[in-house]
Amino acid sequence: MRLLSHAVAASLAVSWLAAGLAGAQSYPAKPVRVVIPWPPGGGNDIAGRIVMQKLSESLGQQFTIDNRGGAGGTIGSDVVAKAPPDGYTIMVHSITHVGNAHLYKKLPYDTLGDFAPVGLLTGQMAVLTVHPSLPVKSVREFIALAKARPGEILYSTAGNGSIPHLSMALLASMTGTTLVHLPYKGGGPAVIALLAGEAQASFATVASVIAHIRSGRLRALGVSAVRRSGALPDVPTIAETGVPGYEMSPWIGVFAPAGMPKSIIDKLNAEINKILRLPEVAQSLSGQALDPWPSTPEEFGARLKADYDKYARLIRLTGAQVD
Repeated sequence: MRLLSHAVAASLAVSWLAAGLAGAQSYPAKPVRVVIPWPPGGGNDIAGRIVMQKLSESLGQQFTIDNRGGAGGTIGSDVVAKAPPDGYTIMVHSITHVGNAHLYKKLPYDTLGDFAPVGLLTGQMAVLTVHPSLPVKSVREFIALAKARPGEILYSTAGNGSIPHLSMALLASMTGTTLVHLPYKGGGPAVIALLAGEAQASFATVASVIAHIRSGRLRALGVSAVRRSGALPDVPTIAETGVPGYEMSPWIGVFAPAGMPKSIIDKLNAEINKILRLPEVAQSLSGQALDPWPSTPEEFGARLKADYDKYARLIRLTGAQVD
């Protein structure tokens, strides 16, 4: 009887494996909905549309964008968390996904448990930028001035708990400086405030300030990631100019509902990585200051967990919260 039960179990395992492989080979058999939990026009939308158009061409089915903006990306995320894990609903979302887990008192889904990481799409690098009236030309000079004038330098952000807010909070905590936070309702108003001199400094996405940096209306001091930006190759990283170990590397990635067959995840990941390595795709993304970031699902999963823990510490440090 025991031998028979082992044989049945082995037979079932082989059947499940064969079904999974067959499913991956025939996938996708119909159009795929790609939920982007942000309005059209932002970095998530741009990266998603560029890559999903190519994915439609390579896999022979439409990957249709469904913008579900609202509540910092939580509305669209909830749609995906509750979708069948059959490969026909996926999501393009940013690092805000893990930040939301600590900003909101309660979410209708489990940020790590209800989603499967498929792969990274791009980095969305931020740059420490100052108004030209601030007498600093490097990260070291900025830190020295902040120490000499504690509580006097005002910095603008896209709001409490936003990437710019947490990026500056990390810099302040690592350098022992005290800066004054000016939260605005979005990245655009935060940049406008910096241009107007209402604020003296800000962390902003490269795409949102690069034209002003090139025109001389703003000054770039350092980028937040571990590597330099292709759009601003002469601007050093913050880590290499005075704050060793500093890193804030916002990303945009692809998620699926938890429970999606690994064979489908692996197929999507392989196709996405091929697309990210196409010269024309890399050029399109780089033109929007988005850096292609191929990864395996496992690498993306490790990044998710590390950033989840990192953002928990930073949000505790700032006390930021969204009701």
